[in-house]
Amino acid sequence: MALDTLDFAVILVLTVAILAYIVKTNFFSEPKSTGFLSADALAGNNLLDVIKKNNKNAVIFYGSQTGTAEDYASKLSKELSARFGLKTMTVDFSDYDLTNFDSISEDTLCFFLMATYGEGEPTDNANEFCEWLENDADTLSTLKFTVFGLGNSTYELYNAVGKKLDQQFEEKGAERFADYGEGDDGKGTLDEDFLTWKDNLFESLKNNLNLEEHELTYEPGLRLEESDFLTLADDNVSHGEPDKTYITGSGDLSKGPFDHSHPYLSPIKYTKELFNSKDRSCVHLEFDLSGSNLRYSTGDHVAIWPSNSNENILTFAKAFGLEDKLDTVFELVALDLTISIPFPTPISYGAVLRHHLEITGPVSRQFLLSIAGFAPDASSKKEVARIGNDKKAFAEEITHKSLNIADALLVISDGKPWSSVPFEFIIESISHLQPRYYSISSSSLTEKTTINVTAVVEAEKVGSQLVTGVVTNLLKNIEIEQNKTGEKPVVTYDLSGPRGKFSKFKLPIHVRKSTFKLPTNPSTPVILVGPGTGVAPLRGFVRERVNQKQNGTSVGETVLFYGCRRSDEDFLYKDEWPQYAKTLGSSFEIHTAFSRETEKKVYVQHKILEQSSKINKLLESGAFIYVCGDASRMARDVQASFAKILSQERGISEEKAGDLLRSYKTQNRYQEDVW
Repeated sequence: MALDTLDFAVILVLTVAILAYIVKTNFFSEPKSTGFLSADALAGNNLLDVIKKNNKNAVIFYGSQTGTAEDYASKLSKELSARFGLKTMTVDFSDYDLTNFDSISEDTLCFFLMATYGEGEPTDNANEFCEWLENDADTLSTLKFTVFGLGNSTYELYNAVGKKLDQQFEEKGAERFADYGEGDDGKGTLDEDFLTWKDNLFESLKNNLNLEEHELTYEPGLRLEESDFLTLADDNVSHGEPDKTYITGSGDLSKGPFDHSHPYLSPIKYTKELFNSKDRSCVHLEFDLSGSNLRYSTGDHVAIWPSNSNENILTFAKAFGLEDKLDTVFELVALDLTISIPFPTPISYGAVLRHHLEITGPVSRQFLLSIAGFAPDASSKKEVARIGNDKKAFAEEITHKSLNIADALLVISDGKPWSSVPFEFIIESISHLQPRYYSISSSSLTEKTTINVTAVVEAEKVGSQLVTGVVTNLLKNIEIEQNKTGEKPVVTYDLSGPRGKFSKFKLPIHVRKSTFKLPTNPSTPVILVGPGTGVAPLRGFVRERVNQKQNGTSVGETVLFYGCRRSDEDFLYKDEWPQYAKTLGSSFEIHTAFSRETEKKVYVQHKILEQSSKINKLLESGAFIYVCGDASRMARDVQASFAKILSQERGISEEKAGDLLRSYKTQNRYQEDVW
């Protein structure tokens, strides 16, 4: 039946009305109804507009991969507000449009906390800004800035991002109001380095900018409201789901994009214990991507989203007097429109402790000093002030004993709970639980929809303190349950997850692209060095070359140097290497170093030196070098061995050989995936 003009008009009116309702419901409803407040939704995502509309005069930018720089930014923001009365906000580069950043007002103080990731690379969230600064930014004459870099001196390009940012700002005419500072995670001094920089920063604010300093008091940016009517049974209450889409079930959860804000809930189809040891454990695990559009390339990293163990949650709840409140539901309200609620609400206390807070992380002196005012009694307050103000005492009594937050506070208070600490303070002062990144140990050619992970389980007794890795013990708990081994895990987890969404062995994951890649030409020779779990991505490389050879591709020589303690205890994938050799034939070699099977310990760097002539010939024919594993000693010793080989075989100085290796790195012929 044909439609007349009136019919079309009616349909048009109804369509407009429906669209208006959808827009109103989704974009203009009260923030509290969704449990989120974001600068994007409330003020647009143009940074300068947000600063102006919210009358801010201090902006703390952070480039963070693991959450440390973000945590420092949050703490610095609150302290600048409390001590100097600055109107602060923190900024994740990826949340805002920064195209007019070069027009920022000279009345706005800008603080940049910049982590360096991998081999001198910006963090994911800061990459676009760093590219803009490098390629498109012109003059920044109105910018007033200071920079603190977070790095690791075991990497050759130590704090490259912070240093470069500081230099580029100066070159583009910006005004530095406080000196550049940097922290070294490699030496374990990051917190102390930050505190030193912060002290100098505050002196600059007082002496150079004439800001008046006040006594530090806690000023919450959030208000917690416990619910009298909501319970865990209500559909809109978060149980700790990875993000809001997993609560509402809106959209197709098998389709991406999957990233640090939205993971894929992947089934774990296979697990296996790789070590033959009573004291140590290493889990091989396979994620099944077949139910999603998530894909990876050989050499990439997989991010596994963790949760905290039952035992650590109970200890933390005891420390803060929260044992009876774990199932209580609350909502959060932001007291400043530029503050985003850090996780979906309404939510329970227990869900926050399990899924959102880094409750087993190390304690900083800064945290102790900030919590002193909430001590349960005068003696505890005096004790926390003593330890917090004394670097040596803090190192001896907290750091060297590997105490986490809950254990440290219970020791200081002699077991008394810190019940007066506001939960808002806990949320704002403790780092948020971050995904852990693992090198993928499979090949995207041979396992297109499967990601393999190889993880040594971290569980160590330091005195009377049991220190456990968050993710690795979770993976071990899954392996024990999936294979019904009957073993007793060191710590236990809620494997069913929020509302049973993790049951039948699932975990949230996403993939991070890596620059650690095989040569584009398969005939190029490669030298692989990976002791321990450093062999993980190298296994993926070898599997890739096996697949290429099976498909008739000409494959270059592949020489692998692998090391572990004992051949009968922790030789990873021991049964696989002969199979690969059978396919690759004479183009594959594996040289093993078992450090505890000989009187004098032998490591991969020693085995490399034994193949001096061969390695030099491979490098002369264009070979690529790949090194994966420990950055603090192994990677440096291996690089020194290669330098020694080039020096001896080519008759040049070791200094010149070192320069040659650095040129290889520039050409991507020497790649490292180290931690």
